[in-house]
This record gives sequence, C-alpha cells and structure tokens, in this order.
Amino acid sequence: MSRPDAPTSTSVLSAANNWLGSPIVLRRISLASLVANIGIVVTGGAVRLTASGLGCPTWPRCTDDSYVNTPEMGINGTIEFGNRLLTFVVGFLALAALISALLQSPRRRSLIRLAALVFLGIPAQAVIGGITVLTDLNPWVVGLHFLASIGVIAAAYALWRRVDEPDGRKIATVPAPLRTLTALTTAVGFAVVVIGTWVTGSGPHAGDHGAARNGLDPESISQAHVDLVFLMLGLSIALWFAFRAVGATAPARATLVLLAVAVGQGVIGFVQYFTGLPEVLVGLHMLGSCVFWTATLAVQWSTRQREAGTEAGAAQPARPQPLAAVATR
Repeated sequence: MSRPDAPTSTSVLSAANNWLGSPIVLRRISLASLVANIGIVVTGGAVRLTASGLGCPTWPRCTDDSYVNTPEMGINGTIEFGNRLLTFVVGFLALAALISALLQSPRRRSLIRLAALVFLGIPAQAVIGGITVLTDLNPWVVGLHFLASIGVIAAAYALWRRVDEPDGRKIATVPAPLRTLTALTTAVGFAVVVIGTWVTGSGPHAGDHGAARNGLDPESISQAHVDLVFLMLGLSIALWFAFRAVGATAPARATLVLLAVAVGQGVIGFVQYFTGLPEVLVGLHMLGSCVFWTATLAVQWSTRQREAGTEAGAAQPARPQPLAAVATR
C-alpha cells in the first residue's frame, strides 16, 4: 500500500506537462534545436570532406542487409552512419519543441505552426539525404540537401525568436525604404548561400572519390560568388549607416554583427581558395555559412516588433508569462 503523500502517476504527468509547457522551456528547446540543426550541417560537411558520402552505400539501410554500419566498412561507414544517427537527435529536439508548443497556455497557433514546420523538415531532410546517396552524390542534390537545412534553420530561428514575442500585429521599427533595403540584403544573402553550393559542387570535395562534379568552371563560379559577397558587404554597410542615421539602435547592432560574420567568412573563403581548399577551412566555411544566414535573419527580424496582444480566439493567460520581459535582441 502506497503512502498517502506519495506522488501519483497523474500528479507526475501534470508536473511534467506544466514543466514542458513553460515558455522558458520552449525557448531553451528551440535554441537547442537551432544549434543542433546547424551542428548537423557541420557533421554532414565532415562526411563529405572525409570522402564518406557513400560510407553507407544505400538508403534507408546502411547496406542491403543491415541498417547499421559493419566493421568491414571501416571509418567511412562509421562517419556516415554516425551522421545518420544525429538525425534522430535533431528530430527528438524538434518533436520536444512541438509538444512544448502544444502544451503552452494559452495555446499559440503561431508557435505550433513553426514547431511543426521544423519537425516536418527533419524527415524531409532525411529523404533528400537518401536521394543524395541513391544518386551517387549528385552535386545538385547535395546542394539541395544543404539548402533544405538552411530552410529548417530559418524556421528554427523564427520559433526561437517568436517565443518571446506577443501575438499582436507586426509594427515596423524603421522607415519603409530601409525595410526594402533590408529585404534586398536578405535576398542577396540567400543568393550568396545558393551560389556557394554551386562553388562546392564544382570543387574537389565530392564526398566520394568517384562522385561527379556539376560541370561548372570553378574559377568562374567562385568569382560570381565573390562578387555577390562584395555586394552583400556593400548593402550591409549602407544599412548600418542608414540605421544609425534614423536612430534604429537594435537594427544597427544586428547589422554590425552581420558585417563581422560576413567579413570573417570572406577571409576564410579567400584563404581556403588560395591554399587549395584544405578540409578544416572548408568545414569552418560551412559552419560560417550557417552563422552568416542566422545573422542575416537577425537583421531582418530587428526591423519589426509586435504589439502586445493574443491571437484571435485565444484565451488570456491566467498567469504572467515569465519571458515577457526577457529577450535577447
């Protein structure tokens, strides 16, 4: 017979629901999900840079007879299978964020939609990764695999930022011309990332010694990439001066961070190009691409805020939201 003061399964479940439904917990899980999605890009890069892209030569199994790698497959099989296992970690965090969003009180449809988008992006990424293997590392599919990660990172970033915001209508914090310039900068930033995948597809790190290249001239496509980077830098500098001129402190600060990241990426890019694309620098450049993209999103995010309020049809919260005054801007 249990003691009267012993916790029941119902009370434990209720406590777990209350904990997981806390905005603080959702924000932490969302941040962990964002970091994990950036991390799996880096580990995916390690797969390619160690020529382990076909370490598991088929998909969804690792071999025709096994879902896991075997000792005969050596280090390449271990690296590729390890990267596949990380998908479950990323998926677990995305599922935890979705459950937490569903348990928020009041329930916020905006958070549920973003959490669902991140969660659905994980199996979509896995399928594209499988197609990559089944097409013997077709460079265009490999590039699509990276760009899909960029999309999931954008959704994860939005979820992380939205947790702290109310659900009222959006209000611009800078004049319309600067919002247009910001949107243009974001578009150019995305183009930089896209062209970067074309540069990678033309280079020597194919993921496997027998994998095809995309047929583009490495020097010409690298020059196009550099030209876009210089355009991005020019737009960012113009934005920084413009934001300072109108007294938009937060956007100016976000743009300064973007400039620092872009310059760092540029330095790594130039050094890797003129030193024969060493694997370590290429890996750092891939990490830098993800950081560059999140910094670009931060500038876009900084040009608006939301009015206090709740979504239509949502009940007013019965208790104060602990993160209402806590935001990393």
